[in-house]
Amino acid sequence: MSAAYSFGTQVAEVEVDTETGTVKVTRMAMVHDCGQPINEMLMEGQLEGSAIGGVGHALTEEMVRKDGQTMNPSFLEYRMPTSLDACKMEIHHTETVDPVGPFGAKESGEGIQVAVVPAIVNAICDATGVPFKRIPVTPDVVWSALKAKASQEG
Repeated sequence: MSAAYSFGTQVAEVEVDTETGTVKVTRMAMVHDCGQPINEMLMEGQLEGSAIGGVGHALTEEMVRKDGQTMNPSFLEYRMPTSLDACKMEIHHTETVDPVGPFGAKESGEGIQVAVVPAIVNAICDATGVPFKRIPVTPDVVWSALKAKASQEG
């Protein structure tokens, strides 16, 4: 439990390769209310790290199991985003003073990750015209959905 909850929202911009189903997040903009920032550079680092973690949740991180056995038990198979997957990020602050938080501050970082996934999935839907109802939205999922859409239209 926390005495001081933060609030925020994101918008994502993506590129979708319709030949392979590969999705690349090209830009994210976020507005975050973490109360009174105590260390602004540290806060921005927390927000950027959470955003990249959300990219992993949305696009790559999936536990694959077969007959009760984990098929991707190491980081060679379970793909998490790295600095190479980072995109341009715009961080905007809205400052409020929380009377319960230390020096008027709230948390920053983990709370922002919640809105990253729907921002990315909605951006993919906007780009392709196909809604996705499960994550991660991997290239094979996108490619299959685009193929199904084309067969319904044709």
